[in-house]
Amino acid sequence: MTDETPAPADTHVLTETNTAEAAAALPAPPYIQRWRSFLEEAGALARHADPLVASGRLARINGLVMEAAGLKLPLGCTCKVFPVAGPPVEAEVVGFQGEKLFLMPSDDLFGLSPGARVERLMATVAPPRVGQKTVRGRRSADRAKQAPVGISLLGRVLDGVGRPLDGKEPLRPEAQRSLQSRPYNPMTRAPIDKALDVGVRAINGMLTVGRGQRMGLFAGSGVGKSMLLGMMARYTTAEIIIVGLIGERGREVKEFIDQILGEEGLRRAIVVAAPADTGPLMRLQGAAYATTLAEYFRDQGKDVLLIMDSLTRYAMAQREIALSVGEPPATRGYPPSVFARLPQLVERAGNGPVGGGSITAFYTVLAEGDDQQDPVADAARAILDGHIVLSRSLGDAGHYPAIDIEQSISRAMVNLVTPEHLNVIRRFKSLFSRYQRARDLLAVGAYTPGSDQVLDEAVRRYPEMERYLQQNFDVSAGLEESVRDLSGLFSAAQQAE
Repeated sequence: MTDETPAPADTHVLTETNTAEAAAALPAPPYIQRWRSFLEEAGALARHADPLVASGRLARINGLVMEAAGLKLPLGCTCKVFPVAGPPVEAEVVGFQGEKLFLMPSDDLFGLSPGARVERLMATVAPPRVGQKTVRGRRSADRAKQAPVGISLLGRVLDGVGRPLDGKEPLRPEAQRSLQSRPYNPMTRAPIDKALDVGVRAINGMLTVGRGQRMGLFAGSGVGKSMLLGMMARYTTAEIIIVGLIGERGREVKEFIDQILGEEGLRRAIVVAAPADTGPLMRLQGAAYATTLAEYFRDQGKDVLLIMDSLTRYAMAQREIALSVGEPPATRGYPPSVFARLPQLVERAGNGPVGGGSITAFYTVLAEGDDQQDPVADAARAILDGHIVLSRSLGDAGHYPAIDIEQSISRAMVNLVTPEHLNVIRRFKSLFSRYQRARDLLAVGAYTPGSDQVLDEAVRRYPEMERYLQQNFDVSAGLEESVRDLSGLFSAAQQAE
């Protein structure tokens, strides 16, 4: 019987492999080479081709609002409207009705024609870096308009979307951030327990402001609020200063930078300017951009001073947009959306987590005709952590800064000062108010000295108290110095008691 050795099981596989290798070694037919070359060129063109972009058409322009058809985009999305000639006009979706979108432009509408092409403007995403945390745009706020941020922007003057206005070198930002940030968890915020030196004696001593506090500066026009803001920007101990000039006159922008803020203040500041001649959308974006810059530096652990002039112009810009899209007015011509947008902007300021940075914000509120019951002023007073009222009568009398101590308050001051300092403030306000109520009697000589001991002390100390509240623009008063001078006003009286 003959032993037959079985053939290996993989002999057939090896034979097929050798055959395939031999076939691959042979030159391909010419038509195969032509197809390979064609497919490689087509793939290269596809990699460099622009993606398919959905577009619509401009159907109508009614005042400031544009109506577009053929697109389905969410609220807050940014679009480009292409004119017949010239650069495209940026616009934002502010409403819709049926199949029509309501767009609010941020630039001029000159050159647009019926049927102009409307495309969505995609946000530019910076390429990821090694060691950098990448946050995907899962929420609508992450997909809103992006603007440049970074330490390299210090000393620059920008518009509401981050374009330079100072004519200097191009920007080299460290990152891009959305103008609409996510809501901050109130349970993770650090408490307001550290005072911030703003360099103004009346505020440091009588209305002590804490790091992360949000204050309102209520005043009419021409009372000296710009000078007071400039003093705080120049003399504060905050590391970074963000100034938002929203809806003000164009002339005031350069004057504030050159004469009030100065070169020293600008060196550690970023100025965002959206003057009154810009559209309402640009004014809204300017306020959001200034807040975005402050949030960026707060996340870096910096103490930021945010100055916004003014919150009233921000509310007026929102009123223009809301009325244009058909929202009915409610209170003195202001639609309800105005009072919904105010806390959304203000709540973005404040402290970060414990041990992190802070945003101390001052918002100016224009009281029309010095009316403190204006709807915007009344709403701002309710959502802020205190208010400083500037008096026109004090300004007319040459009393600067024209701070009305009786009507001003800092709600966080109780947690920032010592009990002794708080007692001195109460005594100061009591004597100052007592003198103001008896001013008319003193002016006509109807008061007899000795009939009221409190009023006698108020009359005797009023010149010193008034001198304490006044301060020249070119003079800085530190926090410790302000508290020491305030205590010195009543040290002799306390020893006598």
